[in-house]
Amino acid sequence: MPCAVKALPPTNRGSMGRTVVIIAVGTRGDVQPCLALGQLLARQGDIVRVIASRHYHNLISETGVEFHPLSLDPTEIILSPEGQELLARGRSPAKFIRGIHRILEPLIARMLSELQAGAEGADLVLAPMFSFLGLHVSQYLGVPHAVIHFQPSHPSGAFPHPLIPAARFLGPFGNRLSFDAVDLASWLTCRQSINTWRRDSLGLPPMPPLGPLSHARRAPTLCAFSPIVVPRPPDWGANVHMTGFWFLEQPQWTPSPHILAFLESGSPPVFVGFGSMSTRDPEATDRIVRTALRRAGLRGVLTGDPGTSNDDILVVQDIPHGWLFPRMAAVVHHGGAGTTAAALRAGVPSLVCPFFGDQPYWAARVHSLGVGPKPLPVRHLTVSALTDRLRATTRDIHHADRARRLSRRLNAEKGVATACRILNQVQHS
Repeated sequence: MPCAVKALPPTNRGSMGRTVVIIAVGTRGDVQPCLALGQLLARQGDIVRVIASRHYHNLISETGVEFHPLSLDPTEIILSPEGQELLARGRSPAKFIRGIHRILEPLIARMLSELQAGAEGADLVLAPMFSFLGLHVSQYLGVPHAVIHFQPSHPSGAFPHPLIPAARFLGPFGNRLSFDAVDLASWLTCRQSINTWRRDSLGLPPMPPLGPLSHARRAPTLCAFSPIVVPRPPDWGANVHMTGFWFLEQPQWTPSPHILAFLESGSPPVFVGFGSMSTRDPEATDRIVRTALRRAGLRGVLTGDPGTSNDDILVVQDIPHGWLFPRMAAVVHHGGAGTTAAALRAGVPSLVCPFFGDQPYWAARVHSLGVGPKPLPVRHLTVSALTDRLRATTRDIHHADRARRLSRRLNAEKGVATACRILNQVQHS
């Protein structure tokens, strides 16, 4: 089902006199927050261009911002045999970064060329930390840049990088070292390709092994998550801003009568969906989910082929989380930053089944906040385990009460507006 998004009118366009380019290299959970920011920047008068996978062409175009496509599709990578092998390797950040580099190596030259073309004419560049892409582009164009974090990735002694949770056993020193390890590993695996690009296409000198770290970490940094969920560490500098989550509003989406009829025909169901993630055997996973829901006495909303729906299970292809989640009894998801934020905002309990990356971190945060039970890693997904967790998620009144209270606080935040105010100061600094 297509997801209609309201296109914002170009009110007072040009008053800020700048073109803002947002590099959104990632899955939908990375793209949607960037679109939320882009919409508000466009409304205040900026020209906004989002660089992202061609897979998100319709989603981006419907928001009213400019779109420059990348031929690289992260969803295809995840679903490929190489991507599935990477997911199966667990939580080792070193193996993950090496695996990603092996997959991207034959594609990276073309991606960098497309990135350069999409950034032409920018007055401000916004980008995630990965391989310091925003830094290279901003140096090429001679314009400022800001870093976007969707998880706590700025160095701190208070906690480790989400990809290396075991570093906490080494104390503050180990915590800070974990951030250096992740950023350096990301840079060094791509350094040769990027330095070739800097020399041959950008006309810039190559960067030494440690070169990008200090530059990028001094830049204005937008942490697109809430201090209510991730308490701000005391050692973050004034350039690091925790804005609150960035939510893409979708006011024009209208559910079909079939969806409304299902929701009204019984008790609130449980949503189960893993976003862009996929298990090695999707059919077996689907059987586990359906059997566990039935044993727990719950109705469900799943993602997939609508033709597989039955009396107690509604299967949908695409539906806005902001509309659906508040109508659920609970949400079972993979722990992506965007899905986690949407579930927390909805005010219903969550059960997180993390795959890899930062997902175990968000799963732990959900449990620590008391809005869901102990996480169930997808590699441990069985009918018995899922049934037990579903019962714990939906029958514990404390989960529901804490979820409602947390939701009220998150809905009072204005994360996108805060980010825009910060970026307006960047322009005039």
